[in-house]
Amino acid sequence: MGKKRKNRQKLPKIGFLYLDFVLRFFDKSNFRGWPDKIETVTYHWKNDKNRFIKEVKRKKIDVLIGNIPATAYETFREIAKELPHVRFIPSLDTQFSNKSKENVTRFCWKYDIPVPQTYIFYDRKKGYEFIEKTTYPKIVKKSYGPSNYGGYFVHKVDSKEEAKKLFDIKKYHPMYMQDFVPMQADVRVMLIGHKPVCAFWRRPPKGEWLTNTSQGGSMDYQNVPKELLDLAVKVSKAANAEYWACDIAVGKDGKYRILECATAFAAFPYIRDWIGQYLMWKLSDGRFKKPNIPLYNWEELGKIDTSLLRTMRYITFGKYTPSFDGEYFMKKKKATIKGQKEVFVLDSLYPMLDTKDRKGEEWPSRKWNFQDKYRLKSIKTMEVERIDGDESSINTESVSDEAFFEYLSTAAKEEGFGKKKAKRLLQEHGKEELIKTLEKSPEKLKRMKGIKKKRFKKLLDGWERFKRIFMV
Repeated sequence: MGKKRKNRQKLPKIGFLYLDFVLRFFDKSNFRGWPDKIETVTYHWKNDKNRFIKEVKRKKIDVLIGNIPATAYETFREIAKELPHVRFIPSLDTQFSNKSKENVTRFCWKYDIPVPQTYIFYDRKKGYEFIEKTTYPKIVKKSYGPSNYGGYFVHKVDSKEEAKKLFDIKKYHPMYMQDFVPMQADVRVMLIGHKPVCAFWRRPPKGEWLTNTSQGGSMDYQNVPKELLDLAVKVSKAANAEYWACDIAVGKDGKYRILECATAFAAFPYIRDWIGQYLMWKLSDGRFKKPNIPLYNWEELGKIDTSLLRTMRYITFGKYTPSFDGEYFMKKKKATIKGQKEVFVLDSLYPMLDTKDRKGEEWPSRKWNFQDKYRLKSIKTMEVERIDGDESSINTESVSDEAFFEYLSTAAKEEGFGKKKAKRLLQEHGKEELIKTLEKSPEKLKRMKGIKKKRFKKLLDGWERFKRIFMV
């Protein structure tokens, strides 16, 4: 009788949170088997807050699922306060690290999570004074926004002259610098319910320091240490994250340090299916089964060609039971600092857990929104003179890197202008230069490789729509 009553229990109404010009992490296929209609609500940027709130209320949505990009994060903190009965997954506090590298650092500082020694300056004068007296090399990063597009917004400077020149040209704000840590490699770990479900090494090419595969780095899925997985679990639990990804540096000194962590990350479709299954279990009070995802499954799945992995969906695993068929798993072991351990024993140490809502705000904007409190132009000591008459009608800082990349990728899609060409254009010209060209002298685009008449028209048509969202 109790079981029947449980099955009849009303399910919360789910809505997917989408934003124009932002890649969608989930769609309805990731929630296969959910019996009720799943709504979608799209935020259209620029003065769309009130309309968005009314649509969520009209559709009587209980749970909004989706990642929020950096440039919309503060707006959605305001939206969440206007929708106190709507549950955001991930929560706005969990998504705090999505907004900027500064936020990642402050999150790690709070929870005593190891990161490279980091220096953050909003006062430009103090930042340049630090450049004069510090030691080198240093790593300089663009703080605002999580995406780097192959390391484009990460720089290694070997002298104060290089550092000053970089900040003079890029005008990154805040001035965000880290001690350079010689690395063997870094490891990307993805977690669902604090359980590692995928992990892989990224190693730099010989003589280089960036591990991005787009920069020639290599990757493999074998023998990720248990102790490194333990750090990823600690970080996921600190963030109270339903799903999470960490980039962890493996230093030549043998230490682990967090480089990046967020709920917004690239994942194969089958991993998004697993997240969907987990959320269905979480939101249904157990009506749907929690996915069973064995530890180190990625070692076997990683042997499959990536072109095939990108198309694989709804991968499931049976639970291990001692039998002759399970002999392989009984014998397979992994080295730990406490000696060899059987994989099925290790798996039991990493249960997939339900996340519990926390009361109140952990990261209230009134305290932690440094990016808006200390804008570059608002404090006299931070003013930066424009060079070469660069006066676009678009505030380039208000245009998220993710949104601009999505515009470049899709504006001329019908003519075959996709992500590879978009990435190449960004690497060769940079966002600021491309925006200036689109605004002031679009004919120059025709001289860029691969932009013919039809593509050129598509880019300009898309740009006019893009401007209506981001025009200041």
